[in-house]
Amino acid sequence: MARADQLKALLRAYAGEEDAQFFSIALQMAADEAMRGHTRLAGELRALVDAAKERQFSQRAARPIPLAQPKGDLADLLTVQYPRHHLSEMVLPLEVLSKIERVLNEQRQHERLSGHGLSPRRKLLLIGPPGTGKTLTASVIATELRLPLFVARFDSLITKFMGESASKLRLVFDAIRTTRGVYLFDEFDSLGLQRGSQHDVAEMRRTLNMFLQLIEQDTSESLIIAATNHGESLDSALWRRFDDVVRYRIPDEVQIEYLLKNRLALLASPLLDYGPLSSAAVGLSHSDIVRACQDAMKDAVLEHRDNVTQSSIMQHLAERSASLRPVNPS
Repeated sequence: MARADQLKALLRAYAGEEDAQFFSIALQMAADEAMRGHTRLAGELRALVDAAKERQFSQRAARPIPLAQPKGDLADLLTVQYPRHHLSEMVLPLEVLSKIERVLNEQRQHERLSGHGLSPRRKLLLIGPPGTGKTLTASVIATELRLPLFVARFDSLITKFMGESASKLRLVFDAIRTTRGVYLFDEFDSLGLQRGSQHDVAEMRRTLNMFLQLIEQDTSESLIIAATNHGESLDSALWRRFDDVVRYRIPDEVQIEYLLKNRLALLASPLLDYGPLSSAAVGLSHSDIVRACQDAMKDAVLEHRDNVTQSSIMQHLAERSASLRPVNPS
């Protein structure tokens, strides 16, 4: 059996959170037991140490490295968060899903690619109607790669003063280079409008020119994601600066049914008929359908029911559809 001094040293290492010392003493105890002929016990002790090391490594790998909030001028230009949205939560067309999976796969195997002189996709342009999953995609990529998500604040980035916006943009790209993460430029059309359009102004043109230079020169390990509802208004020079363009669309009935089943899973009744529900939701975005499901589940909880009802979901879907209709002036 273990000596008293070994047990005391083991407890001291545990109390002091000295993991390396703790594992070393435990292996010494296993070796002592082996020398006494207790091979089975020695093997069990070694197996326990190996399992503890593996579990500790997995926990550390799964936990994102704490990152301080951006300071100084960057505090007004970027917000940071650690999202917890996974790819399994999204209901997307196959072509969109495959593009996201490819980005994740290339990022996870970036060392293998770089060994052959290749670079993983990391500059993405997301285009599609509101509520179809563009912003959520950035959160999912950050979660899946265990990276922080930085969101550029265009209200602070874009100013009317000559040269100031371009200077702030340089600060953001300095952060992209020095701190690996997912950097989201949401509502990107506010920056990337076609030069020469009726909304074009000199300061915006200078800022766009600077963005084009910075993103082309960028060789960092960060991911840059631009998202817009108005792809048709983007400057043509932007398209070739991105590694991939992902186009989103309103879900069809098959995707709607899957989304309803996914979001109502906690309180879904086996009697729900998803056919009429899917038909009622045609034309709604992913986010509208998710909100309708959440409202129906809130009804069930507040009314002390175990399941959502067909009529409740139908009502909230109808309300969402009505809110999208243009107001008829009288």
